[in-house]
Amino acid sequence: MRTITISSLQEIDAAARSFLEEAGEAAVIAFSGEMGAGKTTFIQALCRNLGVTVEVNSPTFSLVNEYFTPEGDSIFHFDLYRIETPEELFDMGYEEYFYSGSLCLIEWPENANILIPDDALRVNIVVGENEFRLIQF
Repeated sequence: MRTITISSLQEIDAAARSFLEEAGEAAVIAFSGEMGAGKTTFIQALCRNLGVTVEVNSPTFSLVNEYFTPEGDSIFHFDLYRIETPEELFDMGYEEYFYSGSLCLIEWPENANILIPDDALRVNIVVGENEFRLIQF
């Protein structure tokens, strides 16, 4: 297991750069952690480091947002917090996203665990005191 430590919010962009280097070619990245752990905040930093210039918000009600890199590559950001059953993802055609080869960043994957690809990079964000976080993958 690899771990990246974030001691304060000022370190998040450096941590995101390091994470992206270590994540390599992972196309589906599933982020777990308690409410308020910083999943969305870390995904915002990842997107900034990938060159996304629009505002990155958690798609809590729409389930998925699409962002674009400067090269025109899609990044799909999922928030599965509000789904009640994994079957809800079938209605939105989740396979077209998860198996597209585009980067998929998923918050609350445990709510649809059986549908998350086996080769997804699993990330756990552990909360410490103050702004301290451990990014474990």
